[in-house]
Amino acid sequence: MEKEQFELVLVPLGLLVFLMYHIWLVYSIVHNPLRTVIGLNAESRHQWVFAMMSEPMKNGVLAVQTIRNNIMASTLLSTTAITLSSLIGIFASSTWSDDTSSTPFGHSSIKHISVTICFLIAFLCNVQSIRYYCHVSFLITAPTLRDKREYMEYIAVTLNRGSHAWSIGLRAFYLSFAFFLWIYGPIAMFACCCLTCLVLFFLDTTAKITRNIIHSNSFRKERGTHDVESSAEPDYHPLPANNLYQNSDVNHV
Repeated sequence: MEKEQFELVLVPLGLLVFLMYHIWLVYSIVHNPLRTVIGLNAESRHQWVFAMMSEPMKNGVLAVQTIRNNIMASTLLSTTAITLSSLIGIFASSTWSDDTSSTPFGHSSIKHISVTICFLIAFLCNVQSIRYYCHVSFLITAPTLRDKREYMEYIAVTLNRGSHAWSIGLRAFYLSFAFFLWIYGPIAMFACCCLTCLVLFFLDTTAKITRNIIHSNSFRKERGTHDVESSAEPDYHPLPANNLYQNSDVNHV
């Protein structure tokens, strides 16, 4: 009875800690994205798409190779997730067949099902990530889209969706560690949830010095000034040769 009481308290509390941390993370990404690594990387990918699309015939190979590396990482995680979920299913089914007192809805089976669900979510998220990356690999090499800013924005959004799906799949792997340790007891599961959130806090947030080096406003400045439409219809006056590099935005990046 004491062990069951511990599980009724510590297991929901550990899941609540994990959930509250990710609610805070989503709130930070929406309202202050440059304070998080996810938001900062999303801005960087947005600028990367614009840089690749500025000269698609020249940067096409580099863009496809970069996306291919991301597809390989997603493929590795999805293969690992579906393999582990299959092994857990085989182990659980053999346990139910050997032990007649064990039922598919028993106490130990809930732990196996929880881990399996985490791996299945990770598999589905990584498959969606591969889908988005493959779609971007076709769009980013299209030279006809170079002069259309709205299509470039769409490509950047699609690339970020693939990265976000990959991040969610990775979070499912993190949660599976806690469910796996639940087999050894509720205290281990609760400690794993707290320790995981603590480690993720340092991995998900950016330091002030990092934000200053990257110059948080440079992304928005580049979006408003360095686009294809403005280059197609220039309304600026040429600078003298000796002042060209003094007034350039390159010195402020």
